[in-house]
Amino acid sequence: MPGGDVKGDIEIHDYRSHARDVDTRRFKDLCRRQSLLTLDDWIYLPIAYLSIREEPEFCKQLILSFIGKFISIDLDAPLNFMEAETVRYARRLLRPFTPMELAKHLYVTDRYARNVLHELVKKDHLAVVGGNLRFRTYQLKNRLDIQWK
Repeated sequence: MPGGDVKGDIEIHDYRSHARDVDTRRFKDLCRRQSLLTLDDWIYLPIAYLSIREEPEFCKQLILSFIGKFISIDLDAPLNFMEAETVRYARRLLRPFTPMELAKHLYVTDRYARNVLHELVKKDHLAVVGGNLRFRTYQLKNRLDIQWK
């Protein structure tokens, strides 16, 4: 990754080779391997193959959040404290969120949270993902331009 100071490992685990049919020696080797990666400062993210098949949207958000740990976003416009905290909140949350959830997180009114969200949409940091006439849910804008099928 840029800067070279972070390392990430995403592994897809199927049930058969990582759980059901694993003998004690293989299990020990898998644990040792994960331990060595951790000691070498790798950030390790295991994902079950069944999750990819059954919950692809969750896996997409999980991977985008994982990659987001390594990529700094160039800001076109400076963010104030509330906007920056809202972007951090959106990065931690692996799903769209409502203005009420954000208001509760920031300890502000619903109206103020909506204003913050509208500003972040204008600044191209958040995207509206729910609601046609009235915006109902928001999430972090995908800045990686990854095509998910």
